[in-house]
Amino acid sequence: MFISKTILLLTCLAVRKRGDPVLSTSPYPNTTIAGITVIDTPTVRAAIEFSRNHSSEAVFLHQMRAWLFGSLIIAGNETLRNSVDIEVQAVSALLHDLGWSMAPNSTIVSSDKRFEVDGAIAARKFLADYGDDGWDARRTQLVWDAIALHTTRTIGYYKEYEVSTTSMGISVDYDGLKPGVTNETFATIIKEFPNDELKKVTNDTFTWICATKPAVTYDTQLQSWGERYVANYSTEGNLRIDHIFDNL
Repeated sequence: MFISKTILLLTCLAVRKRGDPVLSTSPYPNTTIAGITVIDTPTVRAAIEFSRNHSSEAVFLHQMRAWLFGSLIIAGNETLRNSVDIEVQAVSALLHDLGWSMAPNSTIVSSDKRFEVDGAIAARKFLADYGDDGWDARRTQLVWDAIALHTTRTIGYYKEYEVSTTSMGISVDYDGLKPGVTNETFATIIKEFPNDELKKVTNDTFTWICATKPAVTYDTQLQSWGERYVANYSTEGNLRIDHIFDNL
């Protein structure tokens, strides 16, 4: 079995040209996780390890669930099956919250950028360091966009399918089922990758970001965490409406 899977992997990679998408409707190297067939390439495996090594356990589990939920959404829709580069979606989901790191002296988290942008920049560097020759500028940009826009659904849901399905898969962890994700498949994923720490890690991370770099949280979803949990957090004079009115 190992030999046959290795041959399939090498064959699929050999026939791909630089920049070619990996579609689920064509033969691709795969494995099964939580009962779900998912893509299994060296870059995806490296992304799993990178996610594990640069995230807390709770965040790593969230990123794994987001990948699997997104995979189900794609598999359950014919248009998405024929359109989505599943390697792009995998890497995007697996690395989307790298910007949540609260590690001292983190090489990923900046002092002046939104966590989504920190994560997108880190993922781009990851692909430069670990991606194979199939990762051209276009596919790399899709990963950047998917991560940078994953919380901005009013934009991300209307971009390329790789961007929208990444965000949709992530949202299942917070908002519940979407087409393609059933109660049964949801339960199977949660059993293998538990979500019992998701609320706490989200609350702790968003509060920490609001406390350590409040300027990037105004007019974003994190603002509510700053207002509720961070002493002396103030939006007065810091909102976009203030800047517009001050200059008109």
